Amino acid sequence: MLPKDPYILLSYINTKLRDFYPSLEALCDDLNIAPTELCEQLNAIGYVYRKDLRQFLSVAAQAHPSL
Repeated sequence: MLPKDPYILLSYINTKLRDFYPSLEALCDDLNIAPTELCEQLNAIGYVYRKDLRQFLSVAAQAHPSL
């Protein structure tokens, strides 16, 4: 069961991606959630998935890398 709070979900997903999964697709397949659904939930709080880094990052941080 995924956390309902979007910020806890963000932390949970990024930790899982870092420690256990080679891709967002593999994680979503294992958790039985569509990647688009997960991305929409995290996009709603200003985070986007960076495939090259295998993590969700703040849109603001990407616009201003010095943050």
